[in-house]
Amino acid sequence: MQPMPDYTLSVCEQLKSLTLAGALQVDSAQMEVAKSLDRVLAGLKQLRPAAKTSALGWLFAKKKKAADGIKGLYIHGSVGRGKTMLMDMFFAMAPCRKKRRAHFHEFMADVHNRIAAHRLKLKNGETKQADPMPPVAAALYDEAELLCFDEFTVTDIADAMILSRLFSELFARGCVLVATSNVEPDNLYKDGLNRGLFLPFLALLKQHVDVVTLDSPTDYRMEKLNSLPVYLVPLSEHNDMAMEASWTQALHGRKAQPLDIPMKGRSIHVPLAADRMARFSFADLCDKPLGAADFLAIAERFDMVFLDHVPLLGPEKRNQIKRFIILVDTLYDHAVRLYISAAAMPEDLLVNRRGTESFEFDRAASRLFEMRSAEYLALHHKKRAAE
Repeated sequence: MQPMPDYTLSVCEQLKSLTLAGALQVDSAQMEVAKSLDRVLAGLKQLRPAAKTSALGWLFAKKKKAADGIKGLYIHGSVGRGKTMLMDMFFAMAPCRKKRRAHFHEFMADVHNRIAAHRLKLKNGETKQADPMPPVAAALYDEAELLCFDEFTVTDIADAMILSRLFSELFARGCVLVATSNVEPDNLYKDGLNRGLFLPFLALLKQHVDVVTLDSPTDYRMEKLNSLPVYLVPLSEHNDMAMEASWTQALHGRKAQPLDIPMKGRSIHVPLAADRMARFSFADLCDKPLGAADFLAIAERFDMVFLDHVPLLGPEKRNQIKRFIILVDTLYDHAVRLYISAAAMPEDLLVNRRGTESFEFDRAASRLFEMRSAEYLALHHKKRAAE
């Protein structure tokens, strides 16, 4: 079992320490958000002693969670301002044995799988509970009293339609939510289909979290960009040859061949694979009806992905744009090394910028830059060494 962190520390103290050591710049906006995170930490710490006193103390602690609750936090702001860094600090210090940190798409894929499993039990006569949401929420809460979401975003109607009921159950049990996002809550699922059915979730969210803005003037991701030859632009015969040369060099004499990843009665086709390397075209992954669960399976199976021929993305490719954003998020979250040939630089791929789609793509573009940095490469190597 991993040792618990030192609960005497705070996010503010760690931020100050790193600033004094010269590892970070002084940033008043980050410090304000750190204070809000420390408020959540303080609430979590107050619940710990009561949980240890006795069975009766445990009961009272549970009642306090459900009735009074600890208000969580929703942190939003532009890309590259330090949201992930602050979440790293907070999650490491959170005094909870049961806590979970996940990308929102990954979490929702898990929720949908649990709902499907419950419905199968109902069909097989293994349960009489027709509504899957209470048992699914109960199981999630048993595993994590603190939920931390990186890059909270809602683009899928199936997710949007269940969030209100899911989190009504989770918050009633005392679940604490801390999330980062590029958009303020009112812009979640903006212009989405049947958005009126999503609005109760926004009202519920605002009851259970404080909303804070991280509006630092500096984009730290751009500052630390150290480009490596892994993003080839534009699409041309010359860059096709360069991509092929990189692939051949990465193979290092190994033979690549097609592979299928099994996925609950179907499979994801990988055109070329060797060990933990895979090669796809944009059409292979984004023109087909793949989703977050598929991209997660790819990220868990491979630590190096080559992606050929990413085109300019106009309004006629709205579904492909959504898939591309989720793909980039998932590969980034799993420190997968990504080689791309594309029609334009990341910030110029989206032809028609509007609404939530533009916000979401800004994050994907930022991550594509980050994935070319020396720091990301070091993280990738660390992940490979641990496997």
